[in-house]
Amino acid sequence: MDSALLRLDAAAFLQIWQHFDLDDHGYIEGTQLDAFFQHMLGTFGMKKEEITEDKLQRLRERFTSDYDTTEGRLKIQELATMMLPEEENFLLLFRRETPLDNSVEFMRIWRNYDADSSGYISAIELKGFLQDLFLQHRKSITTDQLQTYTDTMMKMFDRNRDGRLDLNDLARILALKENFLLKFEMHACSQEDRKRDFEKIFAHYDVSKTGALEGPEVDGFVKDMMELVTPSISGPDLDQFRSALMGHCDINGDGKIQKNELALCLGLKLS
Repeated sequence: MDSALLRLDAAAFLQIWQHFDLDDHGYIEGTQLDAFFQHMLGTFGMKKEEITEDKLQRLRERFTSDYDTTEGRLKIQELATMMLPEEENFLLLFRRETPLDNSVEFMRIWRNYDADSSGYISAIELKGFLQDLFLQHRKSITTDQLQTYTDTMMKMFDRNRDGRLDLNDLARILALKENFLLKFEMHACSQEDRKRDFEKIFAHYDVSKTGALEGPEVDGFVKDMMELVTPSISGPDLDQFRSALMGHCDINGDGKIQKNELALCLGLKLS
């Protein structure tokens, strides 16, 4: 059994994982683990009658002994680290080493690799993204490996099979944390509550701490605002909404949204 598990590659692992993590939460509940292990063993050709309680118990011990399971779940990072050889763990470098908790950084990455500003990331652009990722982590990679990894990522994350990744596909790859704006009541009762929330929101997106939102800071704010209305947005949709917001809020025409300008757009008086 162990020798079979050692032959699991990233693509096979993700196929099994996504069969259970249908909502892309990034974890499997403890109540589903036995079904997950049974499915995994079946993938390697083990017949149903051969999957005994003893074998399942050995798998439970192997995959839960080194991790805190007080939450009653196992995360994709934990299972992948134990199941995949280092060179096949490339799909999870983002989740394990560079988690994103701000849509500003997410949009900075998006703008950087959507080189032709098409609103999508093509296979060629994705290859450049992966190449830079390996350089960042000081990992060597051959041309053939890079092409294989690119093809695998497109296969696993290109949901509509159109040969390109959209904003939602990249968010799944990068494991972007929960929308920051969900922390706040959008219809706060008092003016003071609204002003307090506004200060926190603006500070979150003003990553450069300049007192104005620009570039990916505006993008990140727009992305999170749009997701409050619709769970699935495209690059072109975001660009259209961004243009409308800039046209409405960039009162002095400097290509930025000043703090007082955004407050004015939202009907707030800061002083």
